[in-house]
Amino acid sequence: MVVKLKRYLGNLNTLEVHDTQREQTRCQLDDIKPEHRRWYDTLAEAKADERYDNCAWCIGNSTR
Repeated sequence: MVVKLKRYLGNLNTLEVHDTQREQTRCQLDDIKPEHRRWYDTLAEAKADERYDNCAWCIGNSTR
């Protein structure tokens, strides 16, 4: 189980960002390797740091 440090979790491998407060089974957060995890307080902070796409399941409006 992923210990949730902040609300948003960026996956540096897939460049997808997740909302941990709206986590869905399909998000598969447990499968994200620790070295690929980057934590953020806000979605805006995550988007400013990397070119993340929204997770289709927990945030919506994915462009993939």
